[in-house]
Amino acid sequence: MACFLVPGTEAIVTTIVTAVVKKKEKDIKRKVEEGTISVDANKHPDFSRKLGWLNKMLWGGSALLAFEHVWHGEVSPIFPFLTAVREGETLSMLKEMGTAGVGMAVLVTAVWVGMVIISNAIENKKTEADDTKTVKADN
Repeated sequence: MACFLVPGTEAIVTTIVTAVVKKKEKDIKRKVEEGTISVDANKHPDFSRKLGWLNKMLWGGSALLAFEHVWHGEVSPIFPFLTAVREGETLSMLKEMGTAGVGMAVLVTAVWVGMVIISNAIENKKTEADDTKTVKADN
C-alpha cells in the first residue's frame, strides 16, 4: 500500500547527508591543498561516493515499488493519493509501512553496509600492497 514511503524517506535523508558530507570533504581537500592541515586525502575514496551507492539503491527501489503500487491501483493521482486512506484502511497501511517498509529499508541499508565493509577491506589491502612496494623500492 505505502511501503515505498519508508525507503523513500530514508533516501531523502541520505541525500541531504550526502550533500553535507560532500561539502565537508571539499573543505578538507581545499585545506590540504592550502597546506592548512596535513591529511592523506587520496588514501581512500570519498565517503560521499559510498553514500551515493546507498542513495541510488534507495531511490531505485522506492521508484520501482511506487510504480508497482501505481500499477496495482494502490496509489492514485487524486488526493489523498493512497487508496488505503480513502477506503479507511489507514491502520493496515501504517502496519505495512512498519513491517514491510522498514524491513526493506533495513535490508537495503544492511546490504550497503556490507558493500562498504568489503570495499574498505579491498582498499586497505591495495594500500598495504602499495606501501610494501614503496618500502621495498626505497631499500
